[in-house]
Amino acid sequence: MRKLFGTDGVRGVANIHPMTTEIAMQIGRGIAYLVKDMKKDHRIVIGKDTRLSGYMIENALASGICSMGVDVLLVGPMPTPGIGFITTSMRADAGVVISASHNPFQDNGIKIFSRDGFKLPDQQELKIEDLIFSKKMESLRPIAEEIGKAFRLDDARGRYTVFLKNTFPKKYVLDGFHIVLDCANGATYGVAPHVFEELGAKITALAVEPDGRNINHQCGALYPQLMAEKVKEVGADIGIALDGDGDRLIVVDEKGRIVDGDHVMAICASELMARRKLRKKTLVSTVMSNLGLEVAMQKMGGRMLRTQVGDRYVVEEMRRGGYNFGGEQSGHLVFLDHNTTGDGILAALQLLAIMIKRDKPLSELATLMESFPQTLQNVKTGSRIDPARIKGFSRKVADLEKELGTSGRILVRPSGTEAVIRVMVEGPDQSLIDSMAAELCEMISRAGR
Repeated sequence: MRKLFGTDGVRGVANIHPMTTEIAMQIGRGIAYLVKDMKKDHRIVIGKDTRLSGYMIENALASGICSMGVDVLLVGPMPTPGIGFITTSMRADAGVVISASHNPFQDNGIKIFSRDGFKLPDQQELKIEDLIFSKKMESLRPIAEEIGKAFRLDDARGRYTVFLKNTFPKKYVLDGFHIVLDCANGATYGVAPHVFEELGAKITALAVEPDGRNINHQCGALYPQLMAEKVKEVGADIGIALDGDGDRLIVVDEKGRIVDGDHVMAICASELMARRKLRKKTLVSTVMSNLGLEVAMQKMGGRMLRTQVGDRYVVEEMRRGGYNFGGEQSGHLVFLDHNTTGDGILAALQLLAIMIKRDKPLSELATLMESFPQTLQNVKTGSRIDPARIKGFSRKVADLEKELGTSGRILVRPSGTEAVIRVMVEGPDQSLIDSMAAELCEMISRAGR
């Protein structure tokens, strides 16, 4: 059983277990222990988003790593995909991101990249937990000149900016594009505006003044409504919203209509298919993606594979099967030909390049996919509840699935990042699926009282 790590690293309320300085220091020591081999010099990159608690956790992690004889490269606020890039670019042994992604500022988290830029696999996370709770590291502390050092890497943002610009086709520029850009007061505030402006776009920037407490607050990928209104107000060509750590993207078209990750995947998959660049004609997504995306892929002559929720599981399936494009409805979009993890800025650049090549507005490109009616409802729970153990729940789900037949589906799962149960229902009629979801949510809510 996992004691610390969830679907995307360690996450929780800052200064409450497990997101305490004591645990952070132990995680740092565990990472350092795992990367040490016969090499003399070892380095681990640490980046963070803009949360107030980032300073506290950053210092604890760095102390733990240095105490095991490994050096630290501190890059400050940097998008999660930027840390994956810097880790490989600097030939570091690992990369660590201090972020709770789209969660409110009170929360924080720790995500770990291996030296190849991919997120640490489950078995390695379990090894860190074993090292921490078995106290195996107590007798392994180096002393004197063997202790590690910490350095600032001042040009990390510049390196990442150049990398992102190089993923955009050199024959294109963004001259004439007006972009409303929402950085969620998060880690992209110091990178994203420069990337789009240096490629020629006119930028109307939102949420680019982080104060440690306003990250994701009524802004960014989870709250694109303000951006949508601004697009209509200023007559922009597109709205681009990133989340707190910059690994997900939600866009709005020139009419202010939200275009989610499923539709962006359909657009990008279509372009890759046309260029014969979509490996094995396969898109990898999760169980949360709309049935309409599956239908759209079939019409293109391709197929879609589903994984459990979490961009790390999408990436694992992509690597296992030799695929190069995948993502999530929530906006994690993974272009393995360019980067090792979901990257909101990179994904936006790929979408803009398609708009230029096809000379079509986003509203027209988005019609490549027609969404089935879908509802997603969350039930807050005070403790971990397994819906399958609720009396009569599995039978109720089976009955509703039978009613939907092949034209719909039901998914009930605990969140890997929050204390909620997520209920998703798809079907031919919105009122029907809303009613079904409400019925299931009520059963979960009663069981949790």
